[in-house]
Formats: sequence, structure tokens, C-alpha cells
Amino acid sequence: MYKACIFDLDGTLLNTLFSIAEFSNEALKACHYMTIPPEDFRKIVGNGTVVQIERMLNHVKPEGHTKGEATHLRHIYEFLYASDPCRKIADYPGIKELLKELNARCIPAAVLSNKPDPWVQKIIANCFPAQTFTVCCGQQDGIPRKPAPDGALKIAEVFHLAPQEILYIGDTNTDMQTGAAAGMDTAGALWGFRDAKELSQNHAVYLVKAPLDLLPIITQT
Repeated sequence: MYKACIFDLDGTLLNTLFSIAEFSNEALKACHYMTIPPEDFRKIVGNGTVVQIERMLNHVKPEGHTKGEATHLRHIYEFLYASDPCRKIADYPGIKELLKELNARCIPAAVLSNKPDPWVQKIIANCFPAQTFTVCCGQQDGIPRKPAPDGALKIAEVFHLAPQEILYIGDTNTDMQTGAAAGMDTAGALWGFRDAKELSQNHAVYLVKAPLDLLPIITQT
């Protein structure tokens, strides 16, 4: 039995694909670039805003871009996203039921995201009941972003648990690498943005088709 869980946000707890795509394309249009099909963002997101912007520019301007162009696009994207970070976010069926079951069994849950922390706090507050999560952590100054294990290990300290007592759940190679680097078992969320091949290649301990399939893994029943 695992004594606690850490969840990724985008593509694991919530379907934010069309939200991210819409804000990204609004920023691209404001800078007079072509837009990107929403489905392509499955491979663009996952490593924080700076990397996301670089991948977007590589997509729309393959001949290369300047640091100034990336900074300008990022500032516009961040301004737009911060204005309404809950826009076009959708639930994944079974997530809220899973979290309710964990709460009933006194198994604490946390959120760890590469999204800026103020956005994470607002999204979680708007999309989940209060006290669903013991701790929610987005990207903050001084804490290396995933796949560095620092954030996951800080959450383990909050839980007063050893890493091996915690299950890390996410949908990308970054998440599997984060959990492994922290010494935690990992579960790959197949309902998210990436596929089973990517998750397996990054040493997912479990591959899970639906959120409620996690319950017997967590409780070992």
C-alpha cells in the first residue's frame, strides 16, 4: 500500500490541452505567427512555460528565432493565460471519484506541476473542493522544475514519508523521470497527453487506462 500520492496537473488531473492551445494560439497570432493545431500541443507541453514557448517557435519558425522573440512571445502568453487560467479546462472522468476515495481512506494527495505556481493554485481552487490536496506546488523560483526531483522530495517532507511510500502519477516522460529520480514508484496515466510507449520507455512501474484503476494499485487490494 502506498501512503500518499503525487499527481501531475496537465493531462493527469485535468484536461488542459485545449486551454493551453487556445492561449498559445492567441499569443502566436498577436505576434503575427501561424497557429498550431491543438492536438500538436500534446508534444509541446510538459516541461514548463519557457520550454513550451521554445517548442512553439520551433514549430512555427523552423528557420530559427532569437532570444528576444521567445521572451516577447512568452510575456504575451503569460499575460493572456494569467487572465483566465481555468478557461476551457475539462474534467477527466473518474478523477474526482478517485480523489474522494483517497480522502475517505485518509490517503493524502498532492499536486506537482511545471505550470507557474499562481496558475496552479487558482486552477486547483476552482476545479476541486477545498482540502482535496494536502499541498499543491507549481513552478517557483529556487526550485528546479521537473524532471528534477526537488519538488517531489519537498512534498515527501511535508507528508513526513519516505519517497518509496509515495506513488507519483503523471502522463509524460517528464513525470516518469521525476518520480524515478525522487525514488518513487510511478504510474503512467494513459488518459493524458502521451502514449504508452513513451511512458514505458521512461520506466513507468504501472500503466493505467482510467483514474479509478489506480485505487487497487494505491491500496494494494
